[in-house]
Amino acid sequence: MEGGKPSLALVYQAVQALYHDPDPAGKERASVWLGELQRSMYAWEISDQLLQLKQDVESCYFAAQTMKMKIQTSFYELPPETHNALRDSLLTHIQNLKDLSPIIVTQLALAIADLALQMASWKGCVHTLIEKYNNDISSMPFLIEILTVLPEEVHSRSLRIGANRRTEIIEDLAYYSSTVVTLLTTCVEKTGNDEKMFIKVFRCLGSWFNLGVLDSNFMASNQLLMVLFQVLQRDETSTNLHEAASDCVCSALYAIENVDTNMALALQLFQGVLTLETAYHMAVAREDLDKVLNYCRIFTELCETFLETTVRSPGQGMGDLRTLELLLICAGHPQYEVVEISFNFWYRLGEHLYKINDAALHTIFRPYIQRLLHCLARHCQLDPDHEGIPEDTDDFGEFRMRVSDLVKDVIFLVGSMECFSQLYSTLKEGNPSWEVTEAVLFIMAAIAKSVDPENNPTLSEVLQQVVLLPESVHMAVRYTSIELVGEMSEVVDRNPRFLDPVLNYLMKGLREKPLASAAAKAIHNICSVCRDHMAQHFQGLLDIARSLDSFALSTEAAVGLLKGTALVLARLPLEKIAECLSDLCAVQVMALKKLLAEESTNGKSADPTVWLDRLAVIFRHTNPIVENGQTHPCQKVIQEIWPVLSETLNTHQADNRIVERCCRCLRFAVRCVGKGSASLLQPLVTQMVSVYQVYPHSCFLYLGSILVDEYGMEEGCRQGLLDMLQALCMPTFQLLEQQNGLRNHPDTVDDLFRLATRFVQRSPVTLLSSSIIVHIIQCAIAATSLDHRDANCSVMKFVRDLIHTGVANDHEEDFEVRKQLIGQAMEQHGQQLITQLMHSCCFCLPPYTLPDVAEVLWEVMVFDRPTFCRWLENALKGLPKETSGGAVTVTHKQLTDFHKQVTSAEECKQVCWAIREFTRLFR
Repeated sequence: MEGGKPSLALVYQAVQALYHDPDPAGKERASVWLGELQRSMYAWEISDQLLQLKQDVESCYFAAQTMKMKIQTSFYELPPETHNALRDSLLTHIQNLKDLSPIIVTQLALAIADLALQMASWKGCVHTLIEKYNNDISSMPFLIEILTVLPEEVHSRSLRIGANRRTEIIEDLAYYSSTVVTLLTTCVEKTGNDEKMFIKVFRCLGSWFNLGVLDSNFMASNQLLMVLFQVLQRDETSTNLHEAASDCVCSALYAIENVDTNMALALQLFQGVLTLETAYHMAVAREDLDKVLNYCRIFTELCETFLETTVRSPGQGMGDLRTLELLLICAGHPQYEVVEISFNFWYRLGEHLYKINDAALHTIFRPYIQRLLHCLARHCQLDPDHEGIPEDTDDFGEFRMRVSDLVKDVIFLVGSMECFSQLYSTLKEGNPSWEVTEAVLFIMAAIAKSVDPENNPTLSEVLQQVVLLPESVHMAVRYTSIELVGEMSEVVDRNPRFLDPVLNYLMKGLREKPLASAAAKAIHNICSVCRDHMAQHFQGLLDIARSLDSFALSTEAAVGLLKGTALVLARLPLEKIAECLSDLCAVQVMALKKLLAEESTNGKSADPTVWLDRLAVIFRHTNPIVENGQTHPCQKVIQEIWPVLSETLNTHQADNRIVERCCRCLRFAVRCVGKGSASLLQPLVTQMVSVYQVYPHSCFLYLGSILVDEYGMEEGCRQGLLDMLQALCMPTFQLLEQQNGLRNHPDTVDDLFRLATRFVQRSPVTLLSSSIIVHIIQCAIAATSLDHRDANCSVMKFVRDLIHTGVANDHEEDFEVRKQLIGQAMEQHGQQLITQLMHSCCFCLPPYTLPDVAEVLWEVMVFDRPTFCRWLENALKGLPKETSGGAVTVTHKQLTDFHKQVTSAEECKQVCWAIREFTRLFR
């Protein structure tokens, strides 16, 4: 902080402003200033003093939170000789502040736990804490709070204590776990029916279960387990206590996932949960939804834990199928939120049975799935007084979507055709109410695609009946029937006689506002699947496309209709395509011209993105088959449209969103005609470069990568493309070299290295011989530490592909030149690259990026193994060997083992495994 250590009065004033200043700007200023204080060295001493003063809840909470944050993120600031004093001070504070506020106690407990995990010299912390406080009943709440958060913090992402220290701690906690459980048991016995204490005890026990360190034989015969189930069986248990007990049982069930090694505890939990059925029914009778949801969570966790046992030995021992009965009882509850809890289990069961593929097993589980589907169809029913179409964005709409996904996943157990026929017969033979009809059609739509459309009279009959539905039926039934027709496009493709009645039915829907978007989506589906049959209806599609905005369509549905039209257009005879494409684009081009004209007369700019997106989808999906030597039918149309796109781009050059849409449209235009867009290359590149100097939108880099991909192999275009790259790189490097430039502009990093990678793939020698390559490599090395999925992936792919050009295609004539150029680049940057990569892996990058890093290391090793061995050794020497808390991060043996594993690897995945294990030492 500038200006030295602030006075306590000033800090107190800022905390008061943070909580009580009526002016939001004052609050914001206080927040920024206090944030700076928390990051400074003075924060340690000031928070300690504020906790001693104990002036009010706010200042103590700020101080406790600061202390926790400093220990989590800045523990290295303290010299080792101060660690004991800090520990003693925190324990004094938590004792003195125990009655002030529970949230302050939690923050201080977290600070103590995080200190214990990092402070290697504090041996047996659990033992010392219990020794110190277990005889004082008033200290019990905060002691249990510390013992609750301690196991939770072991895997905290805020603490990088490393695998060695973590293993040491887990062994230590396992050793003292029985002492903790005994303490909790005594606590329950001593405090009688103190509900708050029970909640604390159950939370603490759950935390130790979650860490997986409790001895399961010891727990199986422990009094606490009985207490847990007694609490859950009692009708009068309060909501909060019920939830804490439920959480604890779920944690216990999760902890014994490996049932075979935890037999005694597994049996106790299994029998205990089965006793809760009566309590569930009582909660249903009392309409206590919170408790019902808790029981359903427990039953689901029971089924998840014993899933393998149930599939391995259904109906025997702990494979008892009463567990599934419990879930089906829950599925019968009128509230859909209850059954939704169990979805993941049913999905996993389906996945297991699908993999095993045993007909006898399927027969055992089929009745359960049939009953589940029956319940789901009932839960999907809309309210009888619902008006209009089903909502798909509210909670119930999202539930129906999840039902649809689940049904698709488990339908194989019942048989798609059998289920589809049964559902249809309930409509045909009964006279169901509209809401039952709609729900049945909804489930039929979910499975329609998995029914074999070959010679299937039931499907044909369903299609015939649906398109005959009168307009007088409920709007929701018509909406869902349209969705069903869209899902049955395969049936239409096999039975072209249905095409006309289906299209007529969908056109009726298209003209009605509530049904228009669903109808458009169904037409899009039919265009995608029945492209050849739809060619004769192209004129009709064109008429729809011309008057798109006369229908009440969502943006997505309108674009979908144009996509369908473009897919059909691509199947027309080549000589017709140009004219039809021109007609299809005309509406959008006219609209863009109109906007530009309005702008030049009144100076107001209107948003052109709708029209740009529509053009983009037309270019993207018009992919006719063009033989070699034939002129691409779309070439002429795109040349005619270019001036309008160019002017739109110029007019809106400052607006990133519109420029992005222009670039996207141009990208699909270039992709559509490939080399046929050559006449656009010069003017397009000139415009891109000139706008980019003023407004560095990253989409220009992306568009540049498309141009390199299409033209990079053409000898005559290479120099021009290299000039483009150099011109685009200068403003890019200026942007990325600013403070936090890489982190603030990940899209630019992503698109820059896509462009550079395309160059490496299409014309490596051009790039490697240029002066810009040194700067690109330097930028790539700096960007390897960037924790952004897409950007990091692009950087790693560039470095990997670059080095790979030194060994790839060794039969080609430019191989020796490539090898020599890569050799020079590696000589110059190799050590720096490997050092930076190792540092990034250990301290900056999340685990999912490691396979990409492994591929880079592998390529360097393939290129020059002896030199790589030396570079890796130097990089490893530079890594820290100890944490600031005095724990060993990495031993000499672990370093040498890792070096050996990587350098002797015979395939890339071995390098990946080695890095995964090694980087855990630093996490």
